[in-house]
Amino acid sequence: MLTFLRPNPSPLFSRRGLDLDFPLLAGCLALLGLGLVMITSASSEVAAVQTGNPLYHMIRHLLYLVIGLVAAGVVLMIPLETWQRLGWLLLLGAFGLLVLVLIPGIGREVNGAMRWIGFGAFNVQPSEIAKVFVVIYLAGYLVRRQAEVRESWGGFFKPFVVLLPMAGLLLMEPDFGATVVMMGAAAAMLFLGGVGLFRFALMVSLAIGAVVILVQAQPYRMARLTNFTDPWADQFGAGYQLSQALIAFGRGEWFGVGLGNSIQKQFYLPEAHTDFVFSVLAEELGLVGALATVGLFLFVCIRALYIGLWAEKAKQFFAAYVAYGLAFLWVGQFLINIGVNTGLLPTKGLTLPFLSYGGSSLVICCVSLALLLRIEWERRTQLGSEDVEFVESDFIEDESPSHLAAEKEPHYGR
Repeated sequence: MLTFLRPNPSPLFSRRGLDLDFPLLAGCLALLGLGLVMITSASSEVAAVQTGNPLYHMIRHLLYLVIGLVAAGVVLMIPLETWQRLGWLLLLGAFGLLVLVLIPGIGREVNGAMRWIGFGAFNVQPSEIAKVFVVIYLAGYLVRRQAEVRESWGGFFKPFVVLLPMAGLLLMEPDFGATVVMMGAAAAMLFLGGVGLFRFALMVSLAIGAVVILVQAQPYRMARLTNFTDPWADQFGAGYQLSQALIAFGRGEWFGVGLGNSIQKQFYLPEAHTDFVFSVLAEELGLVGALATVGLFLFVCIRALYIGLWAEKAKQFFAAYVAYGLAFLWVGQFLINIGVNTGLLPTKGLTLPFLSYGGSSLVICCVSLALLLRIEWERRTQLGSEDVEFVESDFIEDESPSHLAAEKEPHYGR
């Protein structure tokens, strides 16, 4: 039954049935559920005024969630070897999307930034796709050139021939936040891939210098940097958004004002259901709810890093580097978004993974989750390990009663 859906072994169709890493899956599903609840609450007032339907954004978010889960199901059935083989094509696709979004008539401008490609009523954000494709390509590079990366300057600098032009395209949108997250994840992957401490320190120093130059090059970035240090100095101007976010945190106190009872979402806090949904969460659920959400994020990110560590111990290096890269993408966006909401970082338009409203971000989060679940499953079944060879008979399912009584032991050819 459904054999046409499973040309390759997968965690969706195994001898155990649905064979997934439950802790990571449960943590991410909890975040997705919490995100749906908070989007419904945070967007109701705005949606009622703009569309006449207070559930408008919730319905769209639910649709994005269904699309994301379907995409995750498809990704779960694709072997990691396929992603590794197609890494360079994915990279070319990422470059193509980032170029298309800059073309007038194709890219859509919102709030002064060309970050979306419109498809009817839906917008696709190429930067979200590009970040994952870069992780997959860079993981393949680290496997192919492992010795070169660890021992020579050439192997260390070659990835930047790809990364720097992509960062330039992101800055042209402009999308400074996505650039920082992508380059940060790439740097972490290079370090975990074996780059020496001196070369890594040099890379970090150059990156910090580049950030300083980029901030000073654009007046609006410099204004954000100075305004976030004291938003109350211009609380009805440049510091308005951060001031309202901090008011939301203050109103939440320990246990919040109650779900749905936020005042700040009623046209005081801009982007309440997208970039600043965490502020509304803190107002309605209080410090306890905010810390519980942070704890849940930390759990899924640490679990993702452990999946990478387990894959590396199993000598599945491509899988390990992909897991590390995806984990650091989550960590980067999480830290920047929380930092912006709490006033620890200048305002940046980065969504909170799994929670914020936004189709591209939500779908890519689901795809990233599916990749991590696939990595964990292949590691546990030793599929893709360089030390284990499987034969076709290992995956033949015997549906006879005798098989149900005593499952056949798998054959490991070495």
